[in-house]
Amino acid sequence: MLPKAILFGAIGTLTETSELQRQAFNAAFAEAGLNWVWDRDSYLAMLHTVGGQRRIELFAASRGEDVDAVALHGAKVDHFRKLAETVGLRPRPGVMELIETAQASGVQLGLVSTTGPDTLALVLNGLADWLSAGDFAYLGDRTLVMRPKPAPDIYLQALDVLGFAPEEVLAIEDTPESAQAAVAAGIRTIAFAGEAAAGRTFPQGCDVVAELSAELVNGQVAAE
Repeated sequence: MLPKAILFGAIGTLTETSELQRQAFNAAFAEAGLNWVWDRDSYLAMLHTVGGQRRIELFAASRGEDVDAVALHGAKVDHFRKLAETVGLRPRPGVMELIETAQASGVQLGLVSTTGPDTLALVLNGLADWLSAGDFAYLGDRTLVMRPKPAPDIYLQALDVLGFAPEEVLAIEDTPESAQAAVAAGIRTIAFAGEAAAGRTFPQGCDVVAELSAELVNGQVAAE
């Protein structure tokens, strides 16, 4: 039985951005005169915490420093935009095949993210050769709920807006923390690990795949 909607749970399920994001953070720190440099391994560990602004706040607290996390994160988004425009963004393996099959089958699409609306917009702009905001019946961002992932709030709102029950949709998530949100909402979840979550354990019940495919529309999973 076809799902009524496929919910991409994060921008990281559409395109791989973790390295560009790390570079953008470091550029923002240097611009602000901070002696902060997040190396690759440290940054991947930080991604266990959902939300870039929250990562800044926690890092500052760990060093006993007081910073304007909102302004720093805004500067990071600007640097990320410049990098995305320079380097370019591409869909992850199987993303467009799945989207096109879902659209042809009348299955709605949602992007159930709790990133900032500015980051969401620039990623969609970077993927404009392949898809657009108009492809999604629901677009979520952190301004829509009080609690970000791993709380299930954004998924519950998406279900309410779309008018579907949890068992009628399929979620795709790229990190264990974000997958917890979908599982907590009672939604069947595909674990499509991004670079930041490679080798990590997803919540029990998630189907783990190495890439997306059209078969997911029909409920078929080629597990890793």
